[in-house]
Amino acid sequence: MFRIKKLDIFIVKQFALLFAGTFFICQFVLMMQFLWRYVDDLIGKGLTIDVMAQFFWYMGLMLMPQAFPLAILLSSLIAFGNLGESSELTAIKAAGISLMQAFRPLIVIAILTAFVSFYFQNVIGPQANQDFYRLLLGMKQKSPELEIPEGKFYNGIPGSNIYVQKKDLETGMLYGIMIYRMTGSYEDAAIILADSGMMQPTEEKKHLMLSLYSGEWFENMRSQDLANSASVPYRRETFSTKKILLDFDGELNLADVNDIAGDARAKGLEKILHDLDSIKEFNDSVGHAFFYEAMRYNYRRPSLSKKDSLKSLKEAATAKMSFDSIYGRLSNSEKQAALKNGLNAMQMSATDLEFKGDYAQALHRRTRTHEIQAIKKFTLSLTCLIFFFIGAPLGAIIRKGGLGVPVIVSVLVFIVYYILDSTGEKMGRDDQWTVWFGMMISTVVLTPLAAFFTYKANNDSVVFNIDLYKNLAMKALGLRTKRHIWRKEVIIEDPKYREDAAKLEAINSDIYQYTKAHKLLHWPSPIKVFFREGDDQRIEEINKELELVIEDLGNCPDKQLLVELNNYPVIDPDAHTRPFRKKWLNIITGLIIPLGLFFYIRMIRFRLRLYNDLRTIRHTSDKVIPKALEFAKRQEEERNAI
Repeated sequence: MFRIKKLDIFIVKQFALLFAGTFFICQFVLMMQFLWRYVDDLIGKGLTIDVMAQFFWYMGLMLMPQAFPLAILLSSLIAFGNLGESSELTAIKAAGISLMQAFRPLIVIAILTAFVSFYFQNVIGPQANQDFYRLLLGMKQKSPELEIPEGKFYNGIPGSNIYVQKKDLETGMLYGIMIYRMTGSYEDAAIILADSGMMQPTEEKKHLMLSLYSGEWFENMRSQDLANSASVPYRRETFSTKKILLDFDGELNLADVNDIAGDARAKGLEKILHDLDSIKEFNDSVGHAFFYEAMRYNYRRPSLSKKDSLKSLKEAATAKMSFDSIYGRLSNSEKQAALKNGLNAMQMSATDLEFKGDYAQALHRRTRTHEIQAIKKFTLSLTCLIFFFIGAPLGAIIRKGGLGVPVIVSVLVFIVYYILDSTGEKMGRDDQWTVWFGMMISTVVLTPLAAFFTYKANNDSVVFNIDLYKNLAMKALGLRTKRHIWRKEVIIEDPKYREDAAKLEAINSDIYQYTKAHKLLHWPSPIKVFFREGDDQRIEEINKELELVIEDLGNCPDKQLLVELNNYPVIDPDAHTRPFRKKWLNIITGLIIPLGLFFYIRMIRFRLRLYNDLRTIRHTSDKVIPKALEFAKRQEEERNAI
């Protein structure tokens, strides 16, 4: 039986406050990013406060499902990062409570958030989407003069092309106006030039009143009666003030509403599945119609008389029938007519196929769009749970709270998700990938990542231990640290100076014998490097003895001696023998020639470094031994004096 414990309440309180804050932050960021797409449709339209409030309200409802997973990722990462940083997570584990038990109440919250996200996408989001785009279209049509660009022809008003050289957004005045009005064909166009003007919608929102100042009107008076006449009446009018009524519907029309309602984003799951069957059935009917039309027109049989049939059979039996022979019997005019008819037929067929192909592609694109929106309602909801199992384990591993590291990690994870999701949706919509593959690729990639982080966090892994990766990088690049021996404030036991000096003399002797026997300046055998095991036992023994001496002499209070001890290099006794500790890794490296060549040159470098290190040890020991003997003599004198 599931029981609510005090620890569950504590963790939920920590998470809930962070989730509320991060949700509004994520919602604000998403709304600002979305707002930049429509900022040109809002500025300078004279919109009232209630219209702007509706715009932001519908926008917020549409973007809430996208803010849920990002808020869960960020809040869970900060929550468990704070618990780890304050050692509360350590206390929880010390009490015998596993990390998954600590996750338990938040897992329930993440599942509930996933259901809330699905509800928003399936019920609230579609209606908000319709209301948002209706409102947006109404705002675009509120002040059409603001839609007219400067220095370009604008054809957004039916039957007219308008060019404006400059416009004043504060007063609404247009300057340098040129208008082409299409009354019939391009030959009947009326050209209107004006120094300035102003455009305002009428009260019924069905027309635009264009007031023009200081201009001229040029128009052909061509009519049906004068179509074949050489003399065409022509009218030119100069005006100081003139008003023109342009056809323009400033309200939403039925076509606009149908386009908005037919968008897959404005439909719930049940409506999408219902319409998807109708769309597929319609697509099949169109495909069958195209097929039967092609069979009827492109593959129809010519009507031949009985005489033509017998003649064709006779020519076919003599093997003399060919298109070239038939074409050769035609006259020049008949050949030209045949070629022209064939070329026209080919062009018509190509144009017809291109049109049908574009139409069929648009139909299938609509099908894929509906399938994408249906799958997205589930994948976006599931992302809430996946992001929790990424954020909470990462917070427990990193153990950094606040808005520093968690924000950086959250942004990186969300960028990976956004790239995968956007790429998959685009590829699925363009029929480059299957819809299921494109929409599931982000989920398939992030789910194993969430499982990996959860497993590592539950087992107290050091996967994000910076020092671990730093040491691995230094080892791979052949870097090493220097000695740092400091003077100790309290010395419990004095060094054995005379014994240490004797050991250093023995080490110098061993180094001399080793250098003479191993010939470190010669190239090593590749067989020994990659295909044979074997540590350098002698170097390991020398290094071990040297470290014991340095550790004992490190208790000396003399600063000069400590400075000399810091000159001893830190030796890696295995670096010059083989690249890796495991034999199978060395074999694979040796078989891959480019990789093996790199590590072979690296081994030569390590052998040269060891040779220089051994020389440094001998020179340093030559300086340390006299000082050690001097301190040994002082030590003995002090003891004799006592």
